[in-house]
Amino acid sequence: MADKLLGSFVWCELMTSDKAGAESFYKKVVGWGTEPFGPDGSYTVLNNSTGVGVGGIMTLPAEAKGMPPCWMMYIGTPDVDAMAMRVAQLGGRVLKQPSEIPNVGRFAVVSDPYGAVFNIFTPRGPDMDRSKGTGRFSWFELYTPNPEGAWKFYESLFGWEKTSAMDMGEMGVYQMFGRGGGIPNGGIMKPPPGAPPAWMPYALVKDAKGAAAAATANGGKIVNGPMEVPGGDWIAVGVDPQGATFAVHSLNPAAQAAAAAVKTAKKVAAAVTAAAVLGAAAKKIKAKLATSRKAAPKKKATAAKKKPTSAKATGGGPT
Repeated sequence: MADKLLGSFVWCELMTSDKAGAESFYKKVVGWGTEPFGPDGSYTVLNNSTGVGVGGIMTLPAEAKGMPPCWMMYIGTPDVDAMAMRVAQLGGRVLKQPSEIPNVGRFAVVSDPYGAVFNIFTPRGPDMDRSKGTGRFSWFELYTPNPEGAWKFYESLFGWEKTSAMDMGEMGVYQMFGRGGGIPNGGIMKPPPGAPPAWMPYALVKDAKGAAAAATANGGKIVNGPMEVPGGDWIAVGVDPQGATFAVHSLNPAAQAAAAAVKTAKKVAAAVTAAAVLGAAAKKIKAKLATSRKAAPKKKATAAKKKPTSAKATGGGPT
């Protein structure tokens, strides 16, 4: 459990100035389902297309006065207290000391040495599979003025591994990373002009172009894209009506079509297998019925023979 948790992106949370407005916006753009959480329902859980909670929305707390609306990452660790100490040792800052959320988990708010804020988190309760369906968070991107220094910090904390990299010219190198196995789940780059150091999650949608259009129609603004990225996927980056930067991601249409074909083939195969099982069961039942029918007349004939014999033996019959 500890190895699986360490360095994983466990949860994503929007802190906003207008919770109801943000809920309405993201339901239309991403398609999330929502449900209230907590004794007073002041926290909203965001559910993906499989009904699993992948993130939340809350009003900016009083202690965050002056902080603009933003998305926050929760990165997993088996020991929040030890990890907070490690953050400080590596040049980062602990902005909120480790504390407990009853029945939810233990967390601390920290920042890396270059100013990007994130949470470290040990969840309580069952381990939920958040890797399926649309609405899940599929990519995690760090904007930092010092990509190589930031990489050393996060590698030391979480054991992430570099995967591939892409030269973006004047914007520098886009370094992708993962948690082992060579599969990337995020990237590190210098921030766009005027953007602060920050983490940004990408929500997986069916169609990034459609999501971007929905964002514009509902008071948001698209600042980058929609655009195709290497590999055929599509992304769009925007700002919601409350001012939080957000990003959406859709898979390569060809890959989606192939996945749909595989899913259909599996359903057909399952249906054929079920039909074969039912057919075999029907044959067995038919055979049993045939055997029973053959046996029934023999029993009647035996009974008919025994009756007169019994009558003679006892002297029965009409007098």
